[in-house]
Amino acid sequence: MTNQSSKYRQIEDYIKNEIEKNNLKVGDQIMTEEQLCKQFNFSRMTVNKAISHLVELGYIERIPGKGSFVTAPHLAKSIYTHSSFSEDMRSIGMTPGSKLISYEVIQASKLPDIMEKLHLSESDFIHYFVRLRTGNSIPIAISYTYVSAKIVPAIDISSLDISFYEYLKSIGIKSSSLTWEIKAITPSRQQKELLKIDDVALLKVCHITHCSIENEEIPFEYIETCYNSDLYSYRLQTAR
Repeated sequence: MTNQSSKYRQIEDYIKNEIEKNNLKVGDQIMTEEQLCKQFNFSRMTVNKAISHLVELGYIERIPGKGSFVTAPHLAKSIYTHSSFSEDMRSIGMTPGSKLISYEVIQASKLPDIMEKLHLSESDFIHYFVRLRTGNSIPIAISYTYVSAKIVPAIDISSLDISFYEYLKSIGIKSSSLTWEIKAITPSRQQKELLKIDDVALLKVCHITHCSIENEEIPFEYIETCYNSDLYSYRLQTAR
């Protein structure tokens, strides 16, 4: 049975697919509501709901008297690309942003799973911070970051509102390899509020970052990033 919710999602998916396929580019005008009503044989209310949600997501903007226009592309990132979130945003013409939600230093013994991932002992400490990541001020992801205080003894908190990777480079730490895990999850209430979403699944990407010290690969950072899957995805391309 098709309800109004699934109907408006059909229209959303159609427009988003056109953007992802580059059939619609930034600045292009999308079909009018009347044209979409005829194409899908849906009510004006359903079409308007789809357009309004795309505006909230940052895909399009409405210009009174002119129509609706594409404002932001969807980012489909290769899993082989080791670029940072800020670099990803700039690659599609968006201005990256970051808002620090919380920061604390925790004894490793209180986080046994993270302690194991970062090869720490119980007496070591871990920097833990949560950030909202944005593109053109649009909420795109929430990152939960754990950093070994053995490798990074102190963090300039102001850097967390800009680019943490740029800060790491400034103190001479460069990532040399990553270990990935990707899965889909249902957002929590807090995640829905921060990302301004409703029934959208999140793409949870977990990775351990290593750095090279005296020719030894050492894990120093573990990150769980939850992306709005409407705006961000990963792709895998293999040779035949």
